[in-house]
Amino acid sequence: MSDLLERLRTRGWRITAQRRVVAEVLDGEHVHLTADEVHARAVERLPEISRATVYNTLGELVQLGEVLEVSTDRRAKRYDPNAHHPHHHLVCAGCGTIRDVHTGHDPLGALPEGERFGFTVLDVEVTFRGLCPRCAAAA
Repeated sequence: MSDLLERLRTRGWRITAQRRVVAEVLDGEHVHLTADEVHARAVERLPEISRATVYNTLGELVQLGEVLEVSTDRRAKRYDPNAHHPHHHLVCAGCGTIRDVHTGHDPLGALPEGERFGFTVLDVEVTFRGLCPRCAAAA
């Protein structure tokens, strides 16, 4: 059983065939699929699954905090099941590939107290941009 499915089962989330397929599609490391990519892969496993069901399921997973909605640029939002392990993202400016990275330091420490303007910081998102090996070789 996938890590995401196990987390959902533990939370008591009703696992229908459609929900199971969406969770299975999202399983794995460095998964950052668009809703359309999730739908296309889900249809391969369950041909009758609708786009609306995929979108609704993704919305529920985000609302539950089990999947992160990642928006790194003007491209489509992507869905990251690595919601319970703090990490940042490395994004290829050429093809849009996204990889999870773990820097080992607290990014909030880079924001001096005087630059917080009285905010209570709740979350920090760091995105590193560059070219993946394939795009760098083509450049």
